[in-house]
Amino acid sequence: MYLIFRCDCGRAVYAKEGTKRKKCVCGKNLKVAERRIIFKTEDHLTAAEKVQELQEEKYGGGYFTTADKI
Repeated sequence: MYLIFRCDCGRAVYAKEGTKRKKCVCGKNLKVAERRIIFKTEDHLTAAEKVQELQEEKYGGGYFTTADKI
């Protein structure tokens, strides 16, 4: 089971259930037990997709490309 929650910076993050701490990309160490859980998923692929959806919802649609296409 994977837990999806937000950091104080607003970024969506996921962690495996039972994990005590997770580090956000902003550098903050988060205690998973103290976070409000937004969603729970069964596998890491679904968790990653949900995090991406939450990020696009908050910050607008993003797109990914390779450096040679810029």
